[in-house]
Amino acid sequence: MKDQHYHPHGMPGGAPAAGHESTATQARPREQEQVGAQQPKALDKDKIFSLVLDLTKSDKREHALLVLSKNRDSVPDLAPVLWFSYGTMAALLEEIISIYPALSPPELSGHASNRVCNALALLQCVASHQVTRSLFMHGHMPLFLYPFLNTNSKDRAFEYLRLTSLGVIGALVKTDETEVISFLLQTEIIPLCLRIMETGSELSKTVATFIVQKILLDDSGLQYICQTYERFSHVALILGKMVHGLAKQQSSRLLKHVVRCYLRLSDNSRAREALRQCLPDPLKDATFLQCLKDDALSKRWLSQLLHNLQEMPSGLAGSPQQAGPMLHGPPVPTSPLMRGNDGMM
Repeated sequence: MKDQHYHPHGMPGGAPAAGHESTATQARPREQEQVGAQQPKALDKDKIFSLVLDLTKSDKREHALLVLSKNRDSVPDLAPVLWFSYGTMAALLEEIISIYPALSPPELSGHASNRVCNALALLQCVASHQVTRSLFMHGHMPLFLYPFLNTNSKDRAFEYLRLTSLGVIGALVKTDETEVISFLLQTEIIPLCLRIMETGSELSKTVATFIVQKILLDDSGLQYICQTYERFSHVALILGKMVHGLAKQQSSRLLKHVVRCYLRLSDNSRAREALRQCLPDPLKDATFLQCLKDDALSKRWLSQLLHNLQEMPSGLAGSPQQAGPMLHGPPVPTSPLMRGNDGMM
């Protein structure tokens, strides 16, 4: 069964589908939300071209960023216009690079965060479009966002910045293209996402976990993470911490992506053998029974995961040295989610 695409409502940069309100706009400060709530008329082509041209003019750029980012979903071909217009992408990169000095020490203001998030929203538009997506990757444009993902300040301005940056990467992985995953695997996106999954807010954790999930769902991504014990154990460690955190403060939205990551890992024989020993207890008992009561898909995923891990080991593909050291622990018990009375199995 093909996984549903994730549309992180209420998160900046969540790459909403057509017809969904821009989540980047939703999460910005109230004064900007009030501007966006005015629902302006659709822009005509001449106005769009004029605004794109204004991006290259320092005195008009801020207004152009705001208007274009707010209207980007209503302009289907905005991405090619942005990419192929002279100087436009350089102007957007200038906006991004200009706030690097404010990252460390953390001195980013709310106004500066809003402005660069508008620029990032336009980059997300470019990353989402089929004409410009490959060009965006081949230009290594996502790498300019990684310093934002590497921040750890809890300040609201930094949180918006991380969320919107994650949304650009999320727009790439939503396409389910192996080319995208292959590109990302050559970068530091997995360690950056794992860090956010461990220490970020619930919103940022959800988007970061979604990105890791989409990487895992690609065969090359699963193979990469399970290729060495160090990579697998890092992912498993962070997922385990998230499960124990969710047991205390439950979120069905975040739990869905965590469970899907575990289920995909169980498709690999080496990872499956390790998960038999280290799967967190809250996934084995009734801890999340109430949380998942209305989410049939997540319940099915969790039931399938536990079913996979209860199978007798069929042997690792390769020698124990190749597989790496395995964690030891008790066998996986039967979960209430696997019993027939819930209609899932």
